Amino acid sequence: MNKVELAPYIFFKGNCREAMEFYQSVFGGELRLQTMSQVPENARIAGSKPEHIMHARLDGGLVILMASDSQNASAHSAKVELSLSGSDETSLRDVFNKLSKGGVIKMALSKAPWGSLFGQLTDKYGVEWMLNIYHS
Repeated sequence: MNKVELAPYIFFKGNCREAMEFYQSVFGGELRLQTMSQVPENARIAGSKPEHIMHARLDGGLVILMASDSQNASAHSAKVELSLSGSDETSLRDVFNKLSKGGVIKMALSKAPWGSLFGQLTDKYGVEWMLNIYHS
């Protein structure tokens, strides 16, 4: 069976470039951006500006994230939280601290009943994160 990849796709309301550059500073990796002006007019999202992002992909760092700008970004009814898990406590504490800058820590990293360190936050773009640091 071939490997299947699951990557979160986040929709922003006009600040996709800024958000994805922030995530690149947190997670590292290569960020590829395609603006609305770079795609045929019939493929552009209605109401978008030429500088809005049609598609962004961050990979090669700690995570893979994809995103775009959408006029309907706030209209989604599904609630999504992104969960990061791993055993590299130093790296994941750094990620937690970087993501929390300008955001809101909902639960500080602390020992959870299942034995891991666990924390939750909402970053400055309104994206909710859960971090689970387990000891191998």
